[in-house]
Amino acid sequence: MEDFVIAFLTVSCILVLIWIGRLVNWIWWKPMKLERELWKEGFSGPPYRLFYGCLKENSRMTEEAWSKPMNLNHQIVPRLNPYLHKIVKEYGKASMIWFGPTPRLIIMDPEMVKQILSSKFGHFEKPKQDPITKLLATGLVTYEGEKWANHRRLLSPAFHLEKLKRMLPAFSTSCSELVKRWELLIGSKESYELDVWQELQNLTADVISRTAFGSSYVEGKQIFELQSEQSLLISRALRTMYIPGFRYLPTKENIRMKKIHNEVRDLLRGIIKKRQKAIKKGEPCIDDLLGLLLESNNEVRKEYKDIRLTVDEIIEECKLFYFAGQETTSVLLTWTMIVLSMHQSWQERAREEVLQVFGRNAPDFNGLNRLKIVSMILYEALRLYSGGNMIRQTYKRMELGKFSIPPGVELALPMLLIQHDPELWGDDAHEFNPGRFSGGISNASKHPMAFFPFGGGPRICIGQNFALIEAKIALAMILQQFSFELSPSYIHAPITVITNHPKYGAQVILHKLSSTSNSCMASVNNPATMPRKQ
Repeated sequence: MEDFVIAFLTVSCILVLIWIGRLVNWIWWKPMKLERELWKEGFSGPPYRLFYGCLKENSRMTEEAWSKPMNLNHQIVPRLNPYLHKIVKEYGKASMIWFGPTPRLIIMDPEMVKQILSSKFGHFEKPKQDPITKLLATGLVTYEGEKWANHRRLLSPAFHLEKLKRMLPAFSTSCSELVKRWELLIGSKESYELDVWQELQNLTADVISRTAFGSSYVEGKQIFELQSEQSLLISRALRTMYIPGFRYLPTKENIRMKKIHNEVRDLLRGIIKKRQKAIKKGEPCIDDLLGLLLESNNEVRKEYKDIRLTVDEIIEECKLFYFAGQETTSVLLTWTMIVLSMHQSWQERAREEVLQVFGRNAPDFNGLNRLKIVSMILYEALRLYSGGNMIRQTYKRMELGKFSIPPGVELALPMLLIQHDPELWGDDAHEFNPGRFSGGISNASKHPMAFFPFGGGPRICIGQNFALIEAKIALAMILQQFSFELSPSYIHAPITVITNHPKYGAQVILHKLSSTSNSCMASVNNPATMPRKQ
């Protein structure tokens, strides 16, 4: 018995020492080794601080920046990314920070961005997904290698332009209901103050409910509200360092996130099973994303016997559709209405173009391709207000530009910083100038990859055409019926909640246009009006 106790204690001590060794290696030896190697490569930045790295300073600066509003202009980088803005300013574009014990390189060179996003699998991949983000959605955006390729093959047919055309009636119906609601709110009054942030969230939730699941916003409201709450909780949690096991502790926030995750899955499972039963009964396929996904799943399965989506995988893709399809377009439309309220001459030009192409009729697919000014405005709103940090990681030594990057290093592609870089966009990089896109995206800056709101390479966002078509239809129908300006109650305070939100809403004053009114065409050469200060 005594020998057994001695053996047990010996093994226990060895295991504890191994665990301590791994811990010390994780929080000290490995970071220090990587720091020396990256300094030799020419990267500079603040020295590694035990365990936390730069997280405390990053959180402190972000909270300070978000605690007060900013002047009414588009120079939002110091507010949304204050720490990265400071690091690049102090250490240059070949700089690095520490995300806990992991070094994170700031990649500002568009050619290197192109190399990273265009690389083959196994070269620059996404870091292992934080368990907490899985509660919001997994799906195509999180997969790698063969699993990603199979899912992309299955999902792509649902996003072909010919199939998106079949969704135009759903887009138009949702937008028409929004316009009618706004007309009722104005009534006989000359104008009406409205928070369009809430309105456009409801609009895009309605669109994604109709186009993804064949239901109206009322039926999809519960999913929308749950996913919105989930994104807030997860965004808050992601501003802290990931500690293995901590996400599984029964804290109040963790319990709530897990409950939301299960509720959303149950709701979607019910919708999917109902649709599958209808298909088995021989009922015609509905032209929504779920119907196209199930149809594509069956079609691809005939050609590729081993490729199919399980019900659980379809649920995750639907969650991703719901969040990405609703969130990104509502954000784009909201910031577009804000910038057009600030720059009335561009609002007039856009309205004139819409009326010339469609008159007072509902937009059609062919006409959308003729909306050049509207497209330029949407691109410029995306450039100024879209983007966080796209993160990739090296799993082996990789050559990147002139650098040799060791394994275990994260690469941050700071979309917002690149899209506001005067060296790439000129001295007016922080100004609203849609005219820069008049020659197309590739000619808008000094490098085509200086603009990548939908990513790039083989993993470019599968839903970008869906989002842009929806945004064009919504903006066109709003411009047909209303003019708008910022309300005096509007407070300019962008914050990041997965995407970039207006912290206090987006209050505008709507004016109903008469059926016979027409806007005067502003000269293309006239500069946009300068932003007001508050």
